[in-house]
Amino acid sequence: MTFTLATWNINSVRLREALVVALLRNEAPDVLCLQECKSPLDKIPVEQFRALGYTHMIGRGQKGYNGVAILSKLPIVETAAADYASLGHARHIAGRLENGVTIHNFYVPAGGDKPDRTVNDKFGQKLDYLTEMRNAFHADRPEKSIMVGDLNIAPREDDVWDHKKLLKIVSHTPVEVEHLAQAQDAGNWVDVTRQDIPQGKLYSWWSYRSPDWDAADKGRRLDHIWATPDISGAAHGSRILRHVRGWEQPSDHAPVFATFDL
Repeated sequence: MTFTLATWNINSVRLREALVVALLRNEAPDVLCLQECKSPLDKIPVEQFRALGYTHMIGRGQKGYNGVAILSKLPIVETAAADYASLGHARHIAGRLENGVTIHNFYVPAGGDKPDRTVNDKFGQKLDYLTEMRNAFHADRPEKSIMVGDLNIAPREDDVWDHKKLLKIVSHTPVEVEHLAQAQDAGNWVDVTRQDIPQGKLYSWWSYRSPDWDAADKGRRLDHIWATPDISGAAHGSRILRHVRGWEQPSDHAPVFATFDL
């Protein structure tokens, strides 16, 4: 079985319903994981998605904030929805496909503006969230699993436009990178995107604050696809659809894709 999976922080699925439809129509991934849906689950506009063959959806919704959903052409059964750091946020959903593959969809807290938990509670919440992810993967080592989402951290030097300038900027600070690495190591996760594209600058997010995001190209790779070692070798075809960031009224994130032969 070959299937293609995509992850995309949509920044309001109701506001950008047409963009989701365009992506599904143009690229036709078998599974699309969305973050920051900003909608209760029963208010997500699923009719056009279903008309395109995405007849299965699992998720966790929240009015105006957060929210994660998995749209799928393939049958998928919900298996978990964790509330790490006890934030009461809709930030995780997991489901299992009929081939036994479990898909985790995460929206890790952004962490606010100041990388100091003594003056910024949101940064502390982000670190605590990552710590609890690590602990969960230690306690129940994942197998035959894929983990995707907006993890809100660009871990490598070539995952940001300027490593030195961003060392004190939330999303690329050493303490965040270390926390993410610990969560990755705990689950023995393989970074599929970098497995396929091991060298070079690679971004999935460009700030709305840049009036000409494409020319300035001050991006960060915040969106990730990981897999457990038992299936990571079956992954290929990784790509980031940069041009989608240039669509009308876009999300500030671009979709990330990978294909698995399983």
